[in-house]
Amino acid sequence: MFWFALAIDMIAITLLSYVLYFRRHGRRDLLLAYVALNTGIFAVVSMMTGQEVALAVGFGLFGVLSILRLRSDLISQGEIGYYFTAIALGLINAVAMSAPWVLLGLNALLLTVMYVGDHPRLLSRHERRMLTLDAVHEDPVALRQDLAARLRAQVIRVDVVEVDYVRDLMVVDVRFRVPAPGAAPARSGAASRWEGR
Repeated sequence: MFWFALAIDMIAITLLSYVLYFRRHGRRDLLLAYVALNTGIFAVVSMMTGQEVALAVGFGLFGVLSILRLRSDLISQGEIGYYFTAIALGLINAVAMSAPWVLLGLNALLLTVMYVGDHPRLLSRHERRMLTLDAVHEDPVALRQDLAARLRAQVIRVDVVEVDYVRDLMVVDVRFRVPAPGAAPARSGAASRWEGR
């Protein structure tokens, strides 16, 4: 069953890292990281299972690894999803090798969730940006109108991250909805949520 589980793991991580991730996002460095992490986890957990070493030790080690790796600012929240899926595939395929139908079902579930959840057409008009404005708006309505005009989109939420009165600028975290092709840009409504800090 080891070779069957290894083959399934190799197929699953290839689909995840290349077919889903690399073809959509194009980062070769993370493709290599996902494959290496998945393969390493599969190998170590397989050895621990065979030697009857406590799996809690292995899970603890991988938890520490995850925390250290995710401290990097160069990885986005979406890429973290791929990162944990690569870990989960390695763990599942190593631990559940004695139950092939469970193994196949969980692999299919994880890959399907990632395919659908990261599909380019899913919520494709919703975006988020951190913007530095060359003006300080005290009025929330004026801020929303300025952002709507700059982005040509409907502003859904604005969080003020920083205000600098000396340099007359402010940094904002904006969530907005891009209008459909051919539609006029929508103005943000007064009912949308605004938070300042």
